[in-house]
Amino acid sequence: MKQLVVGILAHVDAGKTTLSEGLLFENGSIRKAGRVDNGDAFLDTHAMEKERGITIFSKQALFSLPDFEITILDTPGHVDFSTEMERTLQVLDYAVLVINGADGVQSHTRTLWKLLQRYQIPVFLFVNKMDQPGADKELLLTEIKKQLSDSCVDFSDLSSEDCLEQIAVSDESLLNHFLEEGSLSKEQIAGAISGRGVFPCLFGSALKNEGVKELLELLYEYIDMPKYGADFGSRVFKIARDEQGNRLTYMKVTGGSLKVRETLYSNPENATVWEEKVNQIRIYSGVKF
Repeated sequence: MKQLVVGILAHVDAGKTTLSEGLLFENGSIRKAGRVDNGDAFLDTHAMEKERGITIFSKQALFSLPDFEITILDTPGHVDFSTEMERTLQVLDYAVLVINGADGVQSHTRTLWKLLQRYQIPVFLFVNKMDQPGADKELLLTEIKKQLSDSCVDFSDLSSEDCLEQIAVSDESLLNHFLEEGSLSKEQIAGAISGRGVFPCLFGSALKNEGVKELLELLYEYIDMPKYGADFGSRVFKIARDEQGNRLTYMKVTGGSLKVRETLYSNPENATVWEEKVNQIRIYSGVKF
Protein backbone atom coordinates (compact mmCIF):
# COMPACT_ATOMS: atom_id res chain seq x y z
CA MET A 1 0.00 0.00 0.00
CA LYS A 2 1.46 3.34 -1.08
CA GLN A 3 1.14 6.13 1.47
CA LEU A 4 1.33 9.80 0.57
CA VAL A 5 0.71 13.15 2.22
CA VAL A 6 -1.15 15.78 0.20
CA GLY A 7 -1.55 19.33 1.53
CA ILE A 8 -4.46 21.59 0.63
CA LEU A 9 -3.34 25.24 0.54
CA ALA A 10 -5.04 28.49 -0.42
CA HIS A 11 -5.59 32.17 0.22
CA VAL A 12 -8.30 32.60 2.86
CA ASP A 13 -11.90 32.12 1.61
CA ALA A 14 -10.83 30.32 -1.57
CA GLY A 15 -12.81 27.24 -0.47
CA LYS A 16 -9.91 25.08 0.69
CA THR A 17 -11.70 23.27 3.50
CA THR A 18 -14.82 22.89 1.35
CA LEU A 19 -12.65 21.14 -1.24
CA SER A 20 -11.10 18.91 1.44
CA GLU A 21 -14.58 17.96 2.64
CA GLY A 22 -15.65 17.34 -0.95
CA LEU A 23 -12.72 14.99 -1.58
CA LEU A 24 -13.54 13.00 1.55
CA PHE A 25 -17.24 12.87 0.64
CA GLU A 26 -16.59 11.88 -2.97
CA ASN A 27 -14.29 9.12 -1.76
CA GLY A 28 -16.92 7.86 0.69
CA SER A 29 -14.83 8.61 3.79
CA ILE A 30 -17.56 10.85 5.25
CA ARG A 31 -21.34 10.74 4.78
CA LYS A 32 -21.84 14.49 4.48
CA ALA A 33 -19.55 17.28 3.34
CA GLY A 34 -19.53 19.92 6.08
CA ARG A 35 -18.81 23.64 5.85
CA VAL A 36 -16.63 25.87 8.01
CA ASP A 37 -19.20 28.67 8.18
CA ASN A 38 -21.87 26.18 9.28
CA GLY A 39 -19.62 24.82 12.03
CA ASP A 40 -20.06 21.22 10.89
CA ALA A 41 -16.82 20.64 8.97
CA PHE A 42 -15.16 17.27 9.54
CA LEU A 43 -11.76 18.94 9.75
CA ASP A 44 -12.33 22.32 11.44
CA THR A 45 -13.44 21.10 14.86
CA HIS A 46 -11.83 23.57 17.28
CA ALA A 47 -14.21 25.99 19.04
CA MET A 48 -12.29 29.03 17.75
CA GLU A 49 -12.52 27.75 14.18
CA LYS A 50 -16.28 27.26 14.48
CA GLU A 51 -16.68 30.72 16.02
CA ARG A 52 -14.58 32.55 13.41
CA GLY A 53 -15.48 30.39 10.41
CA ILE A 54 -11.86 29.97 9.31
CA THR A 55 -9.18 27.29 9.58
CA ILE A 56 -6.67 28.06 12.33
CA PHE A 57 -4.95 24.72 12.94
CA SER A 58 -3.71 22.22 10.37
CA LYS A 59 -5.83 19.06 10.44
CA GLN A 60 -5.48 15.69 8.79
CA ALA A 61 -7.84 13.14 7.33
CA LEU A 62 -7.33 9.76 5.69
CA PHE A 63 -8.90 8.25 2.63
CA SER A 64 -8.03 5.27 0.49
CA LEU A 65 -7.74 4.77 -3.24
CA PRO A 66 -6.78 1.51 -4.96
CA ASP A 67 -3.14 0.87 -3.93
CA PHE A 68 -2.98 4.28 -2.20
CA GLU A 69 -3.61 5.63 1.27
CA ILE A 70 -3.62 9.41 1.23
CA THR A 71 -3.36 11.70 4.22
CA ILE A 72 -4.88 15.11 3.49
CA LEU A 73 -3.49 18.03 5.48
CA ASP A 74 -5.95 20.92 5.50
CA THR A 75 -3.95 24.06 6.36
CA PRO A 76 -4.88 27.60 7.47
CA GLY A 77 -5.39 30.09 4.64
CA HIS A 78 -5.37 33.26 6.74
CA VAL A 79 -1.99 35.01 6.67
CA ASP A 80 -2.08 35.43 10.49
CA PHE A 81 -1.80 31.64 10.84
CA SER A 82 0.63 31.02 7.99
CA THR A 83 3.29 29.69 10.40
CA GLU A 84 0.99 26.75 11.16
CA MET A 85 0.67 26.17 7.42
CA GLU A 86 4.38 26.44 6.68
CA ARG A 87 5.23 23.76 9.26
CA THR A 88 3.38 21.20 7.17
CA LEU A 89 5.36 21.87 3.98
CA GLN A 90 8.30 19.74 5.10
CA VAL A 91 6.12 16.61 5.15
CA LEU A 92 4.14 17.07 1.92
CA ASP A 93 4.59 14.75 -1.05
CA TYR A 94 2.21 16.82 -3.18
CA ALA A 95 0.12 19.95 -2.75
CA VAL A 96 -3.23 21.11 -4.10
CA LEU A 97 -3.24 24.88 -4.41
CA VAL A 98 -6.81 26.22 -4.43
CA ILE A 99 -7.46 29.46 -6.30
CA ASN A 100 -10.61 31.52 -5.94
CA GLY A 101 -12.16 31.68 -9.41
CA ALA A 102 -14.02 34.87 -8.51
CA ASP A 103 -10.88 36.73 -7.35
CA GLY A 104 -8.08 35.05 -9.30
CA VAL A 105 -4.48 34.87 -8.10
CA GLN A 106 -4.31 36.79 -4.81
CA SER A 107 -1.34 38.06 -2.82
CA HIS A 108 -1.15 35.11 -0.43
CA THR A 109 -1.56 32.73 -3.40
CA ARG A 110 1.72 34.08 -4.79
CA THR A 111 3.37 33.68 -1.38
CA LEU A 112 2.23 30.06 -1.18
CA TRP A 113 3.53 29.43 -4.69
CA LYS A 114 6.98 30.71 -3.73
CA LEU A 115 7.00 28.52 -0.61
CA LEU A 116 6.02 25.45 -2.64
CA GLN A 117 8.86 26.28 -5.01
CA ARG A 118 11.30 26.64 -2.11
CA TYR A 119 10.35 23.23 -0.74
CA GLN A 120 10.22 21.74 -4.28
CA ILE A 121 6.73 20.28 -3.80
CA PRO A 122 4.81 19.11 -6.89
CA VAL A 123 1.56 21.06 -7.25
CA PHE A 124 -1.93 20.46 -8.61
CA LEU A 125 -4.11 23.57 -8.97
CA PHE A 126 -7.86 23.60 -8.40
CA VAL A 127 -9.60 26.79 -9.51
CA ASN A 128 -12.66 26.91 -7.28
CA LYS A 129 -15.93 28.88 -7.29
CA MET A 130 -16.30 28.72 -11.07
CA ASP A 131 -20.07 28.84 -10.53
CA GLN A 132 -19.86 32.47 -9.42
CA PRO A 133 -20.63 35.35 -11.82
CA GLY A 134 -17.59 36.69 -13.64
CA ALA A 135 -15.48 33.54 -13.33
CA ASP A 136 -13.92 33.17 -16.80
CA LYS A 137 -11.84 30.04 -17.35
CA GLU A 138 -9.67 31.36 -20.19
CA LEU A 139 -8.89 34.65 -18.44
CA LEU A 140 -8.08 32.83 -15.20
CA LEU A 141 -5.75 30.38 -16.92
CA THR A 142 -3.94 33.27 -18.63
CA GLU A 143 -3.55 35.02 -15.26
CA ILE A 144 -2.29 31.83 -13.58
CA LYS A 145 0.31 31.30 -16.30
CA LYS A 146 1.46 34.91 -16.05
CA GLN A 147 1.61 35.22 -12.26
CA LEU A 148 2.58 31.69 -11.23
CA SER A 149 4.11 29.65 -14.06
CA ASP A 150 3.72 29.16 -17.78
CA SER A 151 3.93 25.42 -17.00
CA CYS A 152 0.42 25.46 -15.49
CA VAL A 153 -1.61 23.35 -17.91
CA ASP A 154 -5.36 22.81 -18.16
CA PHE A 155 -5.85 19.07 -17.56
CA SER A 156 -9.61 19.16 -18.19
CA ASP A 157 -9.11 17.25 -21.46
CA LEU A 158 -5.92 15.18 -21.43
CA SER A 159 -6.82 13.61 -24.75
CA SER A 160 -6.47 16.93 -26.59
CA GLU A 161 -3.34 17.48 -28.65
CA ASP A 162 -2.94 21.00 -27.26
CA CYS A 163 -2.79 19.69 -23.68
CA LEU A 164 -0.25 17.00 -24.57
CA GLU A 165 1.87 19.54 -26.44
CA GLN A 166 2.00 21.83 -23.41
CA ILE A 167 3.09 18.90 -21.22
CA ALA A 168 5.68 17.77 -23.78
CA VAL A 169 7.44 21.13 -24.06
CA SER A 170 8.31 20.97 -20.35
CA ASP A 171 11.12 18.50 -21.08
CA GLU A 172 13.27 17.84 -24.16
CA SER A 173 13.00 14.05 -23.90
CA LEU A 174 9.21 14.28 -23.57
CA LEU A 175 9.06 16.58 -26.57
CA ASN A 176 11.14 14.23 -28.70
CA HIS A 177 8.94 11.30 -27.70
CA PHE A 178 5.77 13.26 -28.44
CA LEU A 179 7.03 14.38 -31.87
CA GLU A 180 7.92 10.78 -32.74
CA GLU A 181 4.93 8.96 -31.22
CA GLY A 182 2.25 11.64 -31.02
CA SER A 183 1.40 10.62 -27.45
CA LEU A 184 2.69 10.51 -23.87
CA SER A 185 2.38 7.67 -21.37
CA LYS A 186 0.81 7.99 -17.95
CA GLU A 187 4.23 7.40 -16.40
CA GLN A 188 5.78 10.20 -18.44
CA ILE A 189 3.08 12.66 -17.42
CA ALA A 190 3.34 11.61 -13.76
CA GLY A 191 7.11 12.09 -13.93
CA ALA A 192 6.69 15.59 -15.36
CA ILE A 193 4.33 16.46 -12.49
CA SER A 194 6.51 15.00 -9.72
CA GLY A 195 9.54 16.78 -11.19
CA ARG A 196 7.65 20.11 -11.13
CA GLY A 197 7.92 20.44 -14.91
CA VAL A 198 4.14 20.60 -15.23
CA PHE A 199 1.41 21.88 -12.88
CA PRO A 200 -2.03 20.40 -13.71
CA CYS A 201 -5.02 22.76 -13.45
CA LEU A 202 -8.66 21.82 -12.98
CA PHE A 203 -11.69 24.10 -12.73
CA GLY A 204 -14.86 23.55 -10.71
CA SER A 205 -16.95 24.34 -7.66
CA ALA A 206 -16.21 22.43 -4.47
CA LEU A 207 -19.47 23.64 -2.90
CA LYS A 208 -21.50 22.15 -5.76
CA ASN A 209 -19.21 19.11 -6.02
CA GLU A 210 -18.17 20.07 -9.55
CA GLY A 211 -14.67 19.02 -10.56
CA VAL A 212 -14.01 17.25 -7.24
CA LYS A 213 -14.34 13.76 -8.69
CA GLU A 214 -12.05 14.74 -11.56
CA LEU A 215 -9.42 16.02 -9.10
CA LEU A 216 -9.63 12.77 -7.15
CA GLU A 217 -9.13 10.79 -10.36
CA LEU A 218 -6.23 13.02 -11.37
CA LEU A 219 -4.50 12.46 -8.04
CA TYR A 220 -4.97 8.71 -8.36
CA GLU A 221 -3.63 8.55 -11.91
CA TYR A 222 -0.67 10.91 -11.68
CA ILE A 223 0.95 10.80 -8.25
CA ASP A 224 4.10 8.80 -7.57
CA MET A 225 5.30 7.28 -4.32
CA PRO A 226 8.61 8.84 -3.16
CA LYS A 227 11.47 6.49 -2.39
CA TYR A 228 12.48 6.21 1.26
CA GLY A 229 15.31 4.35 2.98
CA ALA A 230 15.09 1.18 5.05
CA ASP A 231 16.33 2.86 8.25
CA PHE A 232 13.83 4.65 10.48
CA GLY A 233 13.46 8.35 9.80
CA SER A 234 10.75 10.90 10.50
CA ARG A 235 9.90 14.59 10.35
CA VAL A 236 7.98 16.25 13.15
CA PHE A 237 5.65 19.02 11.96
CA LYS A 238 3.37 19.70 14.92
CA ILE A 239 3.17 19.43 18.72
CA ALA A 240 -0.25 19.52 20.39
CA ARG A 241 -2.22 18.14 23.34
CA ASP A 242 -5.32 15.98 23.38
CA GLU A 243 -8.37 16.58 25.59
CA GLN A 244 -6.72 14.71 28.46
CA GLY A 245 -3.60 16.85 28.26
CA ASN A 246 -1.37 14.17 26.73
CA ARG A 247 1.33 15.56 24.49
CA LEU A 248 0.96 14.58 20.84
CA THR A 249 3.91 14.66 18.44
CA TYR A 250 2.72 14.71 14.84
CA MET A 251 5.23 13.17 12.48
CA LYS A 252 5.62 11.71 9.04
CA VAL A 253 7.64 8.51 8.92
CA THR A 254 10.08 8.81 6.01
CA GLY A 255 11.75 5.42 6.31
CA GLY A 256 11.76 2.14 8.21
CA SER A 257 9.11 1.49 10.83
CA LEU A 258 8.07 2.64 14.30
CA LYS A 259 6.62 0.51 17.09
CA VAL A 260 5.10 1.15 20.50
CA ARG A 261 7.62 1.07 23.39
CA GLU A 262 10.53 1.84 21.09
CA THR A 263 12.93 4.53 22.26
CA LEU A 264 13.87 7.30 19.87
CA TYR A 265 17.22 9.07 20.17
CA SER A 266 18.26 12.44 18.82
CA ASN A 267 21.57 10.82 17.91
CA PRO A 268 21.53 6.99 17.79
CA GLU A 269 25.32 6.90 18.23
CA ASN A 270 25.10 8.91 21.46
CA ALA A 271 21.97 7.92 23.36
CA THR A 272 22.69 10.27 26.26
CA VAL A 273 21.90 13.38 24.21
CA TRP A 274 18.12 12.98 24.12
CA GLU A 275 15.67 10.11 24.20
CA GLU A 276 11.93 9.66 24.06
CA LYS A 277 9.87 6.50 24.49
CA VAL A 278 6.94 5.86 22.16
CA ASN A 279 3.98 5.31 24.50
CA GLN A 280 1.26 5.14 21.87
CA ILE A 281 0.87 5.49 18.12
CA ARG A 282 -2.24 7.24 16.82
CA ILE A 283 -3.34 7.72 13.22
CA TYR A 284 -5.77 10.62 13.19
CA SER A 285 -8.59 11.35 10.75
CA GLY A 286 -10.42 14.45 11.92
CA VAL A 287 -10.80 14.15 15.70
CA LYS A 288 -10.97 10.36 15.56
CA PHE A 289 -7.96 8.05 15.79
